[in-house]
Amino acid sequence: MTTISNPDTLSLPGLHAALRDGHLSVRELVQNSVAGYDATENRDQAYFAWSGDQGLALAGHVDGLLAQGRDTGPLMGLPVSVKELYGVPGFRTYAGSPAPMPERWEAPGPLVQRLLGQLAVIMGKTHTVEFAFGGLGVNAHWGTPRNPWDRQAHRVPGGSSSGAGVSLLQGSARLALGTDTAGSVRVPAAMTGVTGLKTTRGLFSIDGIVPLSPSLDTPGLLARDMADLAFGFHALTSGLASSEQPPRPDPRSIRLGVPRTVFWEDCSPGVVEAVEAAVTTLEHAGVSLVPLELPHAAEAFDLLRAGGLAAPELAAFLEQESPAHLQTLDPVVVARIRAAEALPATAYIQRQQRLEAMSRDAARALADVDALITPTVAVTPPRLDEVANTDDYARHNVLALRNTVVANFMGLCGLTMPVGVDAAGMPVGLQLLAGPWQEAHLLRLGASLEGVLGRGADLPGYPL
Repeated sequence: MTTISNPDTLSLPGLHAALRDGHLSVRELVQNSVAGYDATENRDQAYFAWSGDQGLALAGHVDGLLAQGRDTGPLMGLPVSVKELYGVPGFRTYAGSPAPMPERWEAPGPLVQRLLGQLAVIMGKTHTVEFAFGGLGVNAHWGTPRNPWDRQAHRVPGGSSSGAGVSLLQGSARLALGTDTAGSVRVPAAMTGVTGLKTTRGLFSIDGIVPLSPSLDTPGLLARDMADLAFGFHALTSGLASSEQPPRPDPRSIRLGVPRTVFWEDCSPGVVEAVEAAVTTLEHAGVSLVPLELPHAAEAFDLLRAGGLAAPELAAFLEQESPAHLQTLDPVVVARIRAAEALPATAYIQRQQRLEAMSRDAARALADVDALITPTVAVTPPRLDEVANTDDYARHNVLALRNTVVANFMGLCGLTMPVGVDAAGMPVGLQLLAGPWQEAHLLRLGASLEGVLGRGADLPGYPL
């Protein structure tokens, strides 16, 4: 019988099949993940807490079940990393802060329970920006993971799910759980050259996840490519493998809206060029492109700069749940919290009402296209020393989140996929935005576009 010498060459659907036909054991797969961690973690620092030994112990148990013909779900035996905001049994939850949260935040919510129920192997908890309040991935308390694409300089990996994309590139995990409040799945996915899915608010429960903004928080997924992303999504939503879903559409049947304002402005050298080249390639493959401006995009950017809903909601949560954490906040977090404390209740309610109106208009605008296509992130991942002071951090942070926050403010779902590199040799993401509850369609759409454009692993400089 043929055995798999290098599990990294297989997609998640391929690993799923190999574990069941005996070509690969869970122990061999987890050993490969541990080897990836051992080879790069000292440099890249993806994890807040690592559980490789526990993963190997679980692997032996899962192999025994597979040998008996038992199947607990598509994620059975597959290595997964989990953002540090999530409650996971056996781990304290710090939410990126210097002190642990109350013990109740260790209890798993529904999404982690699905991982555990399918016997996925949780390899550890990945770093996050403190209380997920930032798009660059910086954490003054625990350190900032290093973007593996630059071997010379320490560049940020994107945030707030800052260790998630790094864990995929080091090979320690094949699927990563993150959260997205203004772009915190899509930004690190784009900055590390992987795929990421922002789900519609309410699709996945946020129970068992330390909140930033309950009005906007959405659990999401990162994976190396579209096949892996779709596999993880369908495993967690339906318990089925993605091969049991409808096929991807022919590119000639796809209709994409292309805006020309806001999203393309103030981008780092090479970002616009990479996305425009991808758009041209798609057009040559038969994809229909139509001009389409997303209503209120500029207003959403202004609201982001004003603090949105996240700043007041995080301030309220900390005052009620753990006031001591207010005294130790990272300076880049505390500045935004303090600004929110002066926001009148009437202004907060008006913001909520305005977002509801913006969401209705956005859904109507997208009704005649499969998705809107934009750059995911406007800026190249900055070096850590370029965001060392608060003003420089704020400037880079707001631009990193500008193109993604519209999905959160307008109730959309969205994904990012790598399509090129910028002038600095760092990955560039292409973002697709669709109306609420369109995740399955968006994933099929992304798979079709990836078939035309290629995978992130094909980009020059890909670190794995």
